[in-house]
Amino acid sequence: MLDDFLTRAALAGVGVAIATAPLGCFVVWRRMAYFGDATAHAAILGVALSLTLSTSIFGGVLVVALLMALAVSSLSGKGYAVDTLLGVLAHSALAFGLVAVSFLQGVRIDLMAYLFGDVLAVTRTDLAVIWGGAGLVLALTAWRWSALLTATLNPDLAYASNIDPKREQLILTVALALVVAVAIKVVGALLIGALLVIPAATARPFARTPEAMAVMAAALGAGAALGGLWAAFHFDTPTGPTMVCVAAVLFAASNAVALLRRAV
Repeated sequence: MLDDFLTRAALAGVGVAIATAPLGCFVVWRRMAYFGDATAHAAILGVALSLTLSTSIFGGVLVVALLMALAVSSLSGKGYAVDTLLGVLAHSALAFGLVAVSFLQGVRIDLMAYLFGDVLAVTRTDLAVIWGGAGLVLALTAWRWSALLTATLNPDLAYASNIDPKREQLILTVALALVVAVAIKVVGALLIGALLVIPAATARPFARTPEAMAVMAAALGAGAALGGLWAAFHFDTPTGPTMVCVAAVLFAASNAVALLRRAV
């Protein structure tokens, strides 16, 4: 079954959707959309370093994304507004990554695949990495779910409950870096942030509990991945951007339904 490239692409899209869903909820709750973008943009620099050192691209992207996330976390609140800091680091990381790629000699690289994803080229090894990473992310968020939720809702309550919000922020940072490394093959560095935010934002008006929102976000993300794959195959459009387009349509429909419900 895995010899069919469409089957591998579908499994990859669903795996990424499952990995991004719970983290996307925290990104929405904490208003960290730019944080996700800054971490994702650093992935291109990780790709360039991996090719230069002839190491695993997954490992290089994970290390650079983690360093970027840790840098943002440590520098925030030290003289610059968070949005300014994120803007500087996100665009700088992407620019340095693109420049570093241009210096690579004797290496053929499809830059568009890393910027916008190439899910149709996913191999069995990529599939194992994606689902292995998704499993780690789900295990990490399930283990720290209650603590992460408490630290997100009320840091003072977290301290009273013997929970360190900074430690939970670090755990979330590690999980986000892992998701970036997992998702770059499917949707690319420029679209990872969209897959983190849009399904969670789509689920938000209809979820009554945080857990329900995470489950709904996973289902919507998987639906966007499969719907985008189908649309890209039939209309000959780029697969990663088409997945994001389907997610955006679902978001618009969700908000329309929510507005109608409030009007009635």
